[in-house]
Amino acid sequence: MNNAVNQHLFTDTENTDAITATLLPDHLRPNFWPQHFGTVPQWILLEPKTFTWLDRLCADYHGDFWDFYTLPNGGSFMVPGTEQDYALFNELNGNGATVSREAAGIVACLMTFSHHACLTEHDDMITHFYRLREYALHHPESRAIFNLID
Repeated sequence: MNNAVNQHLFTDTENTDAITATLLPDHLRPNFWPQHFGTVPQWILLEPKTFTWLDRLCADYHGDFWDFYTLPNGGSFMVPGTEQDYALFNELNGNGATVSREAAGIVACLMTFSHHACLTEHDDMITHFYRLREYALHHPESRAIFNLID
C-alpha cells in the first residue's frame, strides 16, 4: 500500500473483488464536499447533518475531527477521527450495536444521505446513498450497519 495514502481493504467473501476505501489527504479536504456533492441541492448541510446523526445515535459522542474517504465506485463518506468503539442506538427502529469508528461513520452518512435524498429527490444524492450502501454490504460490520439503518 502507498505510504502517502491510508487505505482500508475489505474483502467480499462471496466475490474475489476487494472494495477499498481511501483516506483523503488533508490538502484535498477543502474540495471534498463540492467535488462529490456539488450538484446536490443544499449539499452544504450534509456535513453538519452527519454530525447530528451520530450525536442522535451515540450518547457518548460529543464532537470530533472527521476523516474523509473515497470509494472506487465514486462514493465517499466520513468517519469520526477518534479510534474507539461507538455504542449506537437508533430510537427510530429500536436497534443498537457497538461498532468501529468506520462503521459509525458509515451509519451516520447512510442516514444523512437517505434523508437528504428524500428531502431533495435529487438523483445524484440517491446515487451517493447507493454507492456507500454497496461498500457497507461488503463491510465486516455490515449486519450491525444495516440493523441500525433499517
